[in-house]
Amino acid sequence: MYAILDIETTGGQYNEEGITEIAIYKYDGHEVVDQFISLVNPEKPIQPFVVKLTGINNAMLRSAPKFYEVAKRIIEITEGCIIVAHNSQFDYRVLRTEFNRLGYNYERQSLCTVELSQKLLPEQKSHSLGKLVRALGIPMSDRHRATGDAMATVHLFKLLLSKDTTKEIVKSLIKTDQKKGIPPKLFDILEGIPAVTGLYYIYKENGDLIYIGKSRNIKKRLHQHFTATSGKSKRIQRDTYAVKYEETGSELIALLKECQEIKVNKPVYNRAQKKTVFPWSVYVEKNSEGYLCLSLQKTDGRKKEIISFSSATDGKNALHRIVEQYNLCKKINGLESPSKPSCFGLELNTCNGACVGNESVEEYNKRVQEFVDNNSFYNQSMIIIDRGRTVEERSAVLIEKGEYKGYAFYNLNYQITKPDILKNILIPMDNNRDAKNIIKSYIRKKKALKIVRL
Repeated sequence: MYAILDIETTGGQYNEEGITEIAIYKYDGHEVVDQFISLVNPEKPIQPFVVKLTGINNAMLRSAPKFYEVAKRIIEITEGCIIVAHNSQFDYRVLRTEFNRLGYNYERQSLCTVELSQKLLPEQKSHSLGKLVRALGIPMSDRHRATGDAMATVHLFKLLLSKDTTKEIVKSLIKTDQKKGIPPKLFDILEGIPAVTGLYYIYKENGDLIYIGKSRNIKKRLHQHFTATSGKSKRIQRDTYAVKYEETGSELIALLKECQEIKVNKPVYNRAQKKTVFPWSVYVEKNSEGYLCLSLQKTDGRKKEIISFSSATDGKNALHRIVEQYNLCKKINGLESPSKPSCFGLELNTCNGACVGNESVEEYNKRVQEFVDNNSFYNQSMIIIDRGRTVEERSAVLIEKGEYKGYAFYNLNYQITKPDILKNILIPMDNNRDAKNIIKSYIRKKKALKIVRL
């Protein structure tokens, strides 16, 4: 018995996605014998690019059931079934993650129709679901919606089963969850690591530093390294001889130290982070009509960026949110085609008409400048107060005239509100573009952060 499913999610960071829609068709090898289809309230916002892709928006999900309300039905309809999905690794992982949040260990065998089609249909140029079903003449509706994609997968799976007459290929690709054991050497290392916020340093037997990481829970993060099955994780597991850690309490200080120490030490398994951490930035430019435009570009060290991002996708999603928050025009900010006479927001009354000259340059630019002032700390001086390593301690990060100076820890009995006092206990750090962008990103995300403006 098979449970053929498709899941739509909010998008976002790995293992932090929320389910927005799920469709499951119970298939006995000949016909669908049961089905479950539902929108799901993920209790978190959907990324703008996902809204555009699926058509599912936050308003549609407000009255939808939350995952815990549909969890029992999902368990029942998939009981005794092999989970089948196109890229089952993603759908099954997301499903397991949701159950883990409820404290339930959800385990099923799984089968991926991408892998199955690659074995049985090697002549196909593409094995993506859309291109594959079109090439095979399989009808498809509601692309990028769970019900449409899941039903297309049912038809595809039926065809693949008919091609695998002995069912040997299907059997060989069925994956069974196995308890992830940790080798005794790594288990002993993990036993000595606490569940605290800070940095960890992984060393080879000859003393070479091979990896530097940061986490809000060092023990949990190392456990992930020691049990993951990716090529990089397996190499780390093979080479790890010792792990040292440094507790910071503050996630901001952990991020800043990680960035600096990777640049200095260049550990072999931190290749991706040796380069600029934030290669995309938002800049402010003035167009020919005098309106200030926000533009997402490759980071340019010769220009002053406002905020920066680790990927173009993150930057574009953030730009959509900024435009909405400050009631700006999407066309002026490059989020809609310049060939159109006006932006779509003008029809929805969410744009004041700057794109057609109906709003004065002064009024429009005032809101853009408000965004710039709130997100850029060029020439600004401040102390960022955050958690310390104990309940009696706090941390402080000093920014002076737009330059990151360093950090310190201090006891709650003392008040650190002046740079001269802070400098006496300050641990100096390098001031660079990545460090400043880490600080700006942290301030943007942590709304309740205490900041002393100087």
